[in-house]
Amino acid sequence: MAAELEGKVAVVTGAASGIGLASTDALIAAGARVVLVDRDETALTSVCSVRGDAAIPLVIDLLDPVACATLVPQVIGLVGQIDILHANAGTYVGGELVDSDPAAIDRMLNLNVNVVMKNVHDVLPHMIARGTGDILVTSSLAAHFPTPWEPVYASSKWAINCFVQTVRRQVFKHGIRVGSVSPGPVISALLSDWPEEKLREAKESGSLIEADEVAQVLIFMLTRQRGLTIRDVVMMPTNFDL
Repeated sequence: MAAELEGKVAVVTGAASGIGLASTDALIAAGARVVLVDRDETALTSVCSVRGDAAIPLVIDLLDPVACATLVPQVIGLVGQIDILHANAGTYVGGELVDSDPAAIDRMLNLNVNVVMKNVHDVLPHMIARGTGDILVTSSLAAHFPTPWEPVYASSKWAINCFVQTVRRQVFKHGIRVGSVSPGPVISALLSDWPEEKLREAKESGSLIEADEVAQVLIFMLTRQRGLTIRDVVMMPTNFDL
């Protein structure tokens, strides 16, 4: 697998931790150079310092519209091309809707939906001009099942599921593949909002996924022959339905 993505340049958003960092490591292991995008400069500097020249840090607060618009131009300036965009940055709001903070709802919808759409919009002209590219989005099992304890989060992922499927139909004629990976609960910072009792039950029952397991699915999607698109992979722990 070490050379499957040799010569490719990938951009991963939300790359300093969780699925984004696991994706970065898997891409580097497959031979790609990776531009890690995150707003946490300290964490980004730390993770890049131990990953060598294949890891290129780029500090951007994607919730700042002006900064968000600089993502693609900055990456092109740094490395000259974008072969892979992994739109991974996201956040989580769970619990009863009536108890949710409206500001937190706005922030989550902005990051989970608007930023993803803008990042994809901005990279498409570059990929269309080159006649090739892969766009992968971190979605969620919540995009496929109306999860009752997370109506806001699930709604954002349902929107992204529709976005992935419709954009894919628009751009496959340009040699661009678009897909998403939809994991169940992943051991990451996004679970910090879960009630302690629910998190403990999930861990004890084996109902959580490791971030590197998601990353390996992403590599599988990226390394299929160009005539095959893996549109969406739904991942769940075997015990999740218990």
